[in-house]
Order: sequence, then structure tokens, then C-alpha cells
Amino acid sequence: MGVSKEELVRRIECARKKLNGSIESRQSYETIYRDSVELDRLIEQYIVSEC
Repeated sequence: MGVSKEELVRRIECARKKLNGSIESRQSYETIYRDSVELDRLIEQYIVSEC
């Protein structure tokens, strides 16, 4: 069984906060990119789970 939608929402919110924090604290490009890719991956999982 996959991750519940509620869990995905929680993970998306955490990943969004992490990305915002890395941008605001002017982290390296690699860190911001990694955080962005992780957020995109979670959002994609959420969208697919709606089908």
C-alpha cells in the first residue's frame, strides 16, 4: 500500500518549508535545486494518487 494523501500533504508542507528556508538563507544552488526536486517529486506523487 502507498502513502496516504494526508501523509503526502504533510510531506509536501515540510518540503516546501525546507525549500523556502534554503532560498531565504541563500544556500548553495545544489541545495536549493535538491530541495526543489524533492518538492516536485512529492507533488507529482500527490497528483498521481488522485487518479
